[in-house]
Amino acid sequence: MRFDQFLIDKYRTIASQIGFVLILIGGLILIPLLILPFFPDQIEYYPVFVMTAIPLIIVGAIFVLRFRNIRSQPLMTHEAGVIVLFAWIGAFLFSAIPFIKVLHLSFPLALFESVSAWTTTGLSVVDVSKAPNIILFWRSIMQLAGGAGFAIMMVAALTGLSGSGLSKAEGRSDQLVPQIRRSAQIVLIIYSIYLGFGIIAYSFAGMTFFDAINHTFCAISTGGFSTQTDSIGYWNSLKIELVTIILMILGNLNFVSAYLLLKLRFRSFFRNGEVHLFIVLTYIAIIILFIFTSSVIYSDLSKSIRVAIFEAISALTTTGYSTVSYHNWNDGGIMLLIILMLIGGGACSTAGGIKQYRIYLLLKSLIWEIKRWLSPPNAITQPYIWESEKKNYIHNQQIGTIALFFFLYIITYFIGSFTIALTGVPLRSAFFEFASALGTVGLSVGVTSATMVPAILWAEIVGMFLGRLEFFIIFVSLIAIFKDTVRIIQMNIFRLKRKRI
Repeated sequence: MRFDQFLIDKYRTIASQIGFVLILIGGLILIPLLILPFFPDQIEYYPVFVMTAIPLIIVGAIFVLRFRNIRSQPLMTHEAGVIVLFAWIGAFLFSAIPFIKVLHLSFPLALFESVSAWTTTGLSVVDVSKAPNIILFWRSIMQLAGGAGFAIMMVAALTGLSGSGLSKAEGRSDQLVPQIRRSAQIVLIIYSIYLGFGIIAYSFAGMTFFDAINHTFCAISTGGFSTQTDSIGYWNSLKIELVTIILMILGNLNFVSAYLLLKLRFRSFFRNGEVHLFIVLTYIAIIILFIFTSSVIYSDLSKSIRVAIFEAISALTTTGYSTVSYHNWNDGGIMLLIILMLIGGGACSTAGGIKQYRIYLLLKSLIWEIKRWLSPPNAITQPYIWESEKKNYIHNQQIGTIALFFFLYIITYFIGSFTIALTGVPLRSAFFEFASALGTVGLSVGVTSATMVPAILWAEIVGMFLGRLEFFIIFVSLIAIFKDTVRIIQMNIFRLKRKRI
């Protein structure tokens, strides 16, 4: 096959997959209409969702029918990365339309809310006390879908054309079972079990059915959008806080670990390094927050304990729900939350951040290196960690890749934080807010608002995007698009020269 034809076929396949994504986005935009029978006073908003969704579905169908079945071999990860990149950008842009039409937000603010929703961040510029229920429900749907990811939804619906590549391109390489499609379907089943549990538990804990649905969607996706201005603190209920904590922990779990837990394979579950790290970090963080922050601020013992537990878990799982304001917190408490937000949740979960797997592996590599220096010169060892039910032997290349990711993440974090600080925001607040954006957390000290300066808004948008799709995927995809564009231009120039000859 000539290379130019191969390149054309590749992008025809990519176009077909993007068409399916457009249909998927269009279908999701229609879901908020389901609540209209319960809120008939909001029927006036249905044309906004219909007129946004139908053109997307039509264009997507044209793409799928026009370009499908061009080639049967799986897409490479960098090719699937192009699909993922365009899919998320398309989702951001089209999902912002309801915010513009219904709430009359400017395009940058509407885009911010859309990016925050899809990336499961939870930072918001919407006044939820004035927003209609159909918009609140739309935000929750985006977080639920964003937590699952386009790769999972597409692979579960399609046969394996590009399943493996799509999953890796979206930062989820672990499989529950050998078959890619079956693995994706199991993830959605796990997601559905979480949903059922959350809605029922919240309802019994005292939430209205509408609030229960929205908070379940946003808790298991570790998104953190709420229907109340004061978030979970609005209810001041121990029962609701306990349900939220359970859902946040479930959302934090690697789907492989969650699968083992649901199958009651407790030995394999607790042998996982991520689980060990999560338990240790949570325990240490709660103690530090209680001793040095919450017990100092809140005189009531039960209140200070509840605050320490809830805020530590919310930050580490990158959910972003809160029960209190952070305006009166000391620097130690703020710094600890920043560290937890940067560490983030489990790999291949709905959570963001650097990810506990990477932190665990870096800590283990430090221990391995110390042992190597203390061992005899001719000693040969092969370090490993437990993943699922098998040993995963670690090579230097894996540690090097993780170290590079960690370096890029920290550099990006400091650049973003200083960008916000340059607008006049105190350094403490700038570091906190960008850690929340880059870690896709959603906790805020008040910097994020509808009146923030454009530099802060765009810095956080970029941070949320990088934090959700991870750096390597975006960089590799952009490089692949650039290289292919250059090749196409070169081929066209070559053809023009031949015609002249």
